[in-house]
Amino acid sequence: MPAPAPDVIAQIADLELAARLIVEGLRSGGHRSPFHGYSAEFQQHRAYRAGDDLKYLDWKLLARTDRLYSRQFRETTSMSVMIVLDSSASMRFPETGMSKFRYASVIAASLAWLISSQGDAVGLMSMSGDALTYVPARGGRPHLQLVLSQIERLEAAGSWTPQRAISRGAELLKRRGMIIVISDFYDDEVETRRELRRVVRSGHDAAMLQVISPEERAFDYAGSLEIEDLETGERTLADESTRAAYVSALQAFLERCQTEARREGIAHALMSTQDPPGHALRSFLLRGRTAP
Repeated sequence: MPAPAPDVIAQIADLELAARLIVEGLRSGGHRSPFHGYSAEFQQHRAYRAGDDLKYLDWKLLARTDRLYSRQFRETTSMSVMIVLDSSASMRFPETGMSKFRYASVIAASLAWLISSQGDAVGLMSMSGDALTYVPARGGRPHLQLVLSQIERLEAAGSWTPQRAISRGAELLKRRGMIIVISDFYDDEVETRRELRRVVRSGHDAAMLQVISPEERAFDYAGSLEIEDLETGERTLADESTRAAYVSALQAFLERCQTEARREGIAHALMSTQDPPGHALRSFLLRGRTAP
């Protein structure tokens, strides 16, 4: 199944449907997830019945008792994943077509669907101003519906403190797991990186899914124009010389994010809103990021 294009995804109002289309595309491509899925824990023996899988026969018990018994296992979730979604105003750009926030929301919903479908636990953390939106990491289809509905309710507005959302998300994971932050990472670069470093050193895995738009990367505007900061409302005049400095600074920032993430053992993926979300996720999954 071909990955739906960004403009097609942007027109799908139902976030759950968009996520399902993307996950089905990933599955049809045979791509493995970086999450563990189910692990098996021995529970009990029971008498062998015709048709039971022979690989579960307990041969040692047969040797001792001269009777056939099958081993039964209890499936247990092996991973808890907290998705931290940036819903600050900078994610609202661009205001036409596929915004960074819509793209990030689709990525978050697709990850939640994929994680939950494997039997793993998924949760959500987001922030608008001082208000935190939190859904604990749990498994099951009803819980997945709750996560998806919370993502759908979020709006890109105001500012956020990424290090606080990341710290709180990691703290609320009840066992060793993974923190996936989906953001443009423009806010508090140093503090965000420091908090992600703490997450890794505390035993969790961490991933940065960095979403940008081609418009902000190319800054392909002619003449002079007035630029408004979506979070602060501050206005700045820009011209051709400003453009060159901006493009250079942005490229350095993106390279720094990737380099520092690798140095700290944090998975990093740069995602452009011009690329199909399914392709972006496939690239991330093919990196094979798996918690030890």
